[in-house]
Amino acid sequence: MFDNLSERLSGILDKLTRRGALSEADVGEAMREVRRALIEADVALDVVKSFTDKVKHRAVGHEVLRSVTPGQQVIKIVHDVLVETLGSTAKPIDLDAPAPVTIMMVGLQGSGKTTTTAKIGRRLGERHKAKVLLASLDTRRPAAQEQLRVLGEQNQIDTLPIVAGQTPVQIAERAQMAARLGGYDVVILDTAGRIHIDEPLMLEMAEIKKVGKPHEILLVADALTGQDAVNLARSFDERVGITGIVLTRMDGDGRGGAALSMRAVTGKPIKLVGVGEKADALEDFDPARIAGRILGMGDIVALVEKAAQEIDMKKAADMAAKMKKGQFDLDDLADQLRQMKKLGGMKGIMGMLPGMGKFKGQLDGFDEKIFDRQIAIVRSMTVKERRKPELLAASRKRRIAAGSGTRVEDVNKLLKMHRQMADMMKMMGKKKGGLFGGLGSMLGGGMPQIDPAELEAMAKSGQLPGGMGGLGGLGGPGGMPTLPKGMGMPGMGLPKGPLPPGFRKK
Repeated sequence: MFDNLSERLSGILDKLTRRGALSEADVGEAMREVRRALIEADVALDVVKSFTDKVKHRAVGHEVLRSVTPGQQVIKIVHDVLVETLGSTAKPIDLDAPAPVTIMMVGLQGSGKTTTTAKIGRRLGERHKAKVLLASLDTRRPAAQEQLRVLGEQNQIDTLPIVAGQTPVQIAERAQMAARLGGYDVVILDTAGRIHIDEPLMLEMAEIKKVGKPHEILLVADALTGQDAVNLARSFDERVGITGIVLTRMDGDGRGGAALSMRAVTGKPIKLVGVGEKADALEDFDPARIAGRILGMGDIVALVEKAAQEIDMKKAADMAAKMKKGQFDLDDLADQLRQMKKLGGMKGIMGMLPGMGKFKGQLDGFDEKIFDRQIAIVRSMTVKERRKPELLAASRKRRIAAGSGTRVEDVNKLLKMHRQMADMMKMMGKKKGGLFGGLGSMLGGGMPQIDPAELEAMAKSGQLPGGMGGLGGLGGPGGMPTLPKGMGMPGMGLPKGPLPPGFRKK
C-alpha cells in the first residue's frame, strides 16, 4: 500500500544525504516535496501541515545543519515525526478486564467486519490461549449470521447459536449470558453495518453498547477508501466512542493516506491491520515498524516474526547442521524455494530488508511462479538424482523437463543455481562465525553477527547479504529483470549486530 509514498520519500531524502552540508533553504525545498508527496498519498491536509512544520522546526536547528551527517539527521527526524503521527507506540487489543471481556466490532457494510471478527477470534485463541465466543448481531444483511457461524467452524471458534426473530440487543444480552455460563474469556459482538452512516445505525450501536458494556469498541475501516475512512472514524468516535481501529485491505494498492491520518485526526490507535484474505492475515500495527517500511528502511522484525511462524524449526535446525558441513542437495534447494514463497516471495522479503526497498522496482517483471516451476523440476527427479546432481546427463534432463512441463534450458539454469549455492554453503561452513547465515541458520542457531558498517557498504555497492548470487538462474521463459550484483534468494541472510527494536532472543 505504501509503495508509491515510500518511493517518493526515499527519493527526496536520498537527495539530502548526497549533500555534504545543508542550508535552511535545502530543508525547506525538501519539505515542500514531502508535502506534495503526502497530499498525493491522500493524507489529510491538517496532518500534512503539522507533519512538515514539525520536521522543519527540528531540522533547521544549529545542531542538525552543522552536524557531520546532516542529511542522515534529517532522515532520522522525518522518521521520528512519522512515528509520532502514527501513534508512537503499538497498542494491542486490551484484555485486561474481568472475563468475559467484551469486544464490540463496528463499521460500515463491506469493510470486512465479519471476516475481521473471525480473524481476531482466531488470533486471540492462538496467541493468548483465550476461549473465544463469536456472536453475530447483524439481523439485516442476508446470511450474515450464517457467514460468521461458518467462519467460526472453519477456524475452530465457538459461535453463538442462531435464534430467528431476535433483535440485535437481545442477541447481545444472550451472548453475554452464554459467555458467563460457558466460561469464555472473550466474547466478540459483530454488529450490523450500513452502506452509509445514518441515525438508526448510531442509535442501534448505542443500545448495544449500553447492554454489552464492551471493554473494546473496534472500528473496522477499509484502508482503500482514503479520507472517507478518516471521516468515518471521526463520526463513529463522536457517537459511539471507539477505543481503536482495525484497517483492512492494507495489502491493496491504495495510497496509504488513511493509515497516516486516522491516528492524528481521531487520537485513537490503529491496533491491527488486515493484510490478506486468509484467516491468519492480520498483523499488529506498530508505528515504528510501519514508519521504517514507508521510508524504505525495511522491517526486519516483521521478517523474523514471519519466519518464526512459517518455517519448520526442526527443518531449520537440520539445515543449519548441513550448512556447517557444507552440504546442500536439490531437496534442500526445493525447501528453500518453499520457504521463500511462505515469506512472501522476493518482493515481500526485499521490502522488509534494511536498505533494499529501493531495489524492489527492479523486480516488477519478476514472476513469482518461477518458484513453482523450479520446485516442479526437482520433484520430477528421482531421489538419487536429487542427492547426486552430477548424474544428470542429457537424456535425464530431457525426461525431467518433460515431466515438469519446462524446458531443458530451465533444468540447466536450476542446476547452475544449485552449484552456486552449494559452493556458497561450503564457504559458509568453513568460515566460522561467517558474515551472514541463511534463514535456517538464523532460526536454528540465533541471528548471525555482522558489522553494520559492512552491511551499509554492501547495500551501497548493490549487493545483498547472504551470498545471494543464485537468482540469476531463475529466469524462466521470457527471462527476468537485471538485479543488483550479488542478489539471489535462498540461503539469504539477515543482518545482526545490535538487535532491532522489539526483537528479543528467546
